[in-house]
Amino acid sequence: MSTTVTRVRAAYDRIEAVDRPEIWIDLRPREEVEREARTIDERLAKGEQLPLAGRLFAAKGNIDVAGLPTTAGCPSYAYHPEADAPVVAGLRAAGAIVLGTTNLDQFATGLVGTRSPHGAVRNAYDPARVSGGSSSGSAVAVALGIVDLALGTDTAGSGRVPAAFNGIVGLKPTRGLVPTAGVVPACASIDCVTVFARTLPEAEQALSHMATGTAPALLGRRPGPWRIAVPAREQLGELDEGWAQAYEAAVEQLAAAGATIRELDLSPFNEAAAMLYEGAFVAERYTAVGAFVDKATAADDDSLDPTVAGIITRARDLPAHQLYADMDRLAVLRTRALAELADADALLLPTAPGHPTLAEVAADPLGANARLGRFTNSTNLFDLAAAAVPAGEVNGLPFGVMLIGPAYTDERLARIASLLQPETRLAVVGAHLTGQPLNPQLLALGARLDRTTTTAPVYRLHALRTTPPKPGLVHVGEGGAAIEAEVWRLPAQGLGRLLTALPRPMTLGSVRLADGTEVPGFLCEPSALTDAEDITSFGRWRSYLNAE
Repeated sequence: MSTTVTRVRAAYDRIEAVDRPEIWIDLRPREEVEREARTIDERLAKGEQLPLAGRLFAAKGNIDVAGLPTTAGCPSYAYHPEADAPVVAGLRAAGAIVLGTTNLDQFATGLVGTRSPHGAVRNAYDPARVSGGSSSGSAVAVALGIVDLALGTDTAGSGRVPAAFNGIVGLKPTRGLVPTAGVVPACASIDCVTVFARTLPEAEQALSHMATGTAPALLGRRPGPWRIAVPAREQLGELDEGWAQAYEAAVEQLAAAGATIRELDLSPFNEAAAMLYEGAFVAERYTAVGAFVDKATAADDDSLDPTVAGIITRARDLPAHQLYADMDRLAVLRTRALAELADADALLLPTAPGHPTLAEVAADPLGANARLGRFTNSTNLFDLAAAAVPAGEVNGLPFGVMLIGPAYTDERLARIASLLQPETRLAVVGAHLTGQPLNPQLLALGARLDRTTTTAPVYRLHALRTTPPKPGLVHVGEGGAAIEAEVWRLPAQGLGRLLTALPRPMTLGSVRLADGTEVPGFLCEPSALTDAEDITSFGRWRSYLNAE
């Protein structure tokens, strides 16, 4: 059976196992997706280059996926797109496979993930808490291991708050870097399509296939060291218990990695954040779907979420002069904000001030939602880029931070964010070696080759009867030999992902190298060697394959 088909079947089995129907709006038929998986493997066998081959992804329900209705979380709004949105097409062209469309705060209006006729999307770690929105289903599908990647959108923080609440990565690119065609707009002038993944390198790789390639070159700078701006503690306002300490730990981690930390005034960011919903900018939401909402309200359409409908209809009668006044004020705040950033490479903030329960949001839907946007609302108004990444846990739940920088500093932000992601090493001797069939698994996790060496002379190598062919490395002590090995560096989260997907008889253990150091590596259960050929004399897996 093909590797990609196996992954597809595992994903659908996982969907059944987690029993979270609220994640999805529409799923593609399993048989149809399996046929696409076979086609991907056939293309690979012919030598076609597909960098995302076999990666599975989901798309937020306001993004067009050909063959599925686009509803934006409102069934009566549904239309049937003739083609994929460019962001979906870009991932599919690189070999990724879309499973379906995910639930969201209706019309991408909210940061909670509860404003949907399809039900509230529960948090991946604690079902009593919100998942964050509006890209709720996409984030939880990634966090629960159903898909590798997911597309969201971010106008006020919808691609970052769900990432923080579910312990994953959320990249919000510079406006214009990724096309928004084929996306139901929230506020069209500041909308962004975002990507979720469990690791930063996976998210970056996906984003590279979503970008148009026509935007200005991304701005880079040699670290020497990175300059990170942080606000005074009192400017962060009220945070959930333990969150201030978790944020300070992230600041200290960057400082320990060599970054220079300096203070900035957060006032212009906070003032602009309040304007997104309290000012006239919300009128753009009425421009997007207001006529439909008015008609549906008049028809007593029960698929409209009342909170969302209220926000959109109230924006209808905002006077034009207020919009111009707010634009002038925003320009002043943006000038102040950029002056505060000055020579800083990034601003580090908690992604959100706290993580509410479903009950807390139900009791105060507008107040709870407004609090969640305290640090995220201003980013797109100021035309900034952002990367949201996990930064530990507080009371057993994920805690996340985000790095914000000027437009087109996306790569720079990712490099700084990587300092918050612990790294480990992995020794491989077979199918994960450079150029071998499973090496793309390492590359997709952001692994990079550290060195080629050999093990200590205490191992024997066997050819297992598996598909694809794999060697089995077994520690024997006396009577062993040195076996060629590659040592790779990869994010610690990535190693965890490899371990959860590791099929028997492979195991993860400690491998002793020629220089006496020990690193994690792939070993084999001795019980699998009954009918396996001993190929130790070849000294390396590639030599055995060449002889074959």
